[in-house]
Amino acid sequence: MAQAFFGRLSTAALGIAVLMLPACVHAQPAPANPGPIAVYGNITTFEIGPVLLAAQHYYPGEASVKMGSVANLVGAPGAGGQYSSEGVADVSTNAETQALRYSLRNPEMRIVMTVTEGLYRMVARKSAGIAKVADLKGKKIATISVTSSGYFTQKMLATAGLSSDDVTMVGMALPDMPKALAERRVDAVSIWEPEVERAAQAIGEDAIEFTGKGVYRELFNLNTIAPNLADPAKRKKIVTFVRAIIDASAETRRDPAATQALVAQNSKYPLDLVKQSWSHHAFIANWTGDLLDVMVEEETWLAKQDKRPARGREELARLIDTSILKEALAMKPLKRK
Repeated sequence: MAQAFFGRLSTAALGIAVLMLPACVHAQPAPANPGPIAVYGNITTFEIGPVLLAAQHYYPGEASVKMGSVANLVGAPGAGGQYSSEGVADVSTNAETQALRYSLRNPEMRIVMTVTEGLYRMVARKSAGIAKVADLKGKKIATISVTSSGYFTQKMLATAGLSSDDVTMVGMALPDMPKALAERRVDAVSIWEPEVERAAQAIGEDAIEFTGKGVYRELFNLNTIAPNLADPAKRKKIVTFVRAIIDASAETRRDPAATQALVAQNSKYPLDLVKQSWSHHAFIANWTGDLLDVMVEEETWLAKQDKRPARGREELARLIDTSILKEALAMKPLKRK
């Protein structure tokens, strides 16, 4: 019933309703030992930083964070590979793009909070004749078209009346993008941090940046599945872990040093590079107020790619479960271990 009610609210009202709850509810202590929780996500991303800190220093039980994705929520075939380990997750992280893709196969997937906003940008070579977004027409852009970076690229092009048909999207491994830009094999790089920062550094004064502010930012979410939320023992673990992320995110905003160190350790990027790219992330651990709006618009783009009908707003709203965050916000803050 609560989920159906929130589905009828605007997303802005949804965010306000969640934020107001702690003032109305007496805070409850967290369970002393909620039990072990299995967390999967791309541990090379900066966005996962508060999740790493929550697992190591705030969750009162055992928490493991392994390389993975939303596919691990059901131990889906093909979950292994470069960006995933085998295993079944209690919760997982991914951008809203992959949540939308995966929920086609598993409509019981649920988004329970937005951990981080990835503030995307594009870097291009001025020497390629690029001074404004419109100049990207006919140019080669390094990106990963099936990810949030691909969607961002489409949105950025649209600001100048362009589409993917007006450029050449070049897929390649993340570490190869800055070198490809420096060697003039591509004209621009459009991907998440820190590869954009590395690309900018690789070409120095030849770089021109197009910010995604007001165009698109990645919504990096914590996800689970409906059966986990219906299981009392698993629900207790998930609520407590969400509380841990809230507290870890507060520390990250206040003093990012420990989170930056964990990101550097897990991603293998130099700590200096992590610090240089840090400002392009907002560690909110809450609802953004426009998650559903973003999903509705992005679903249209994905449906066109997949040559299928787009799901409507009401169907997509069922993928968002606000109840876990409400319960976590009603819990007393966790002490750092």
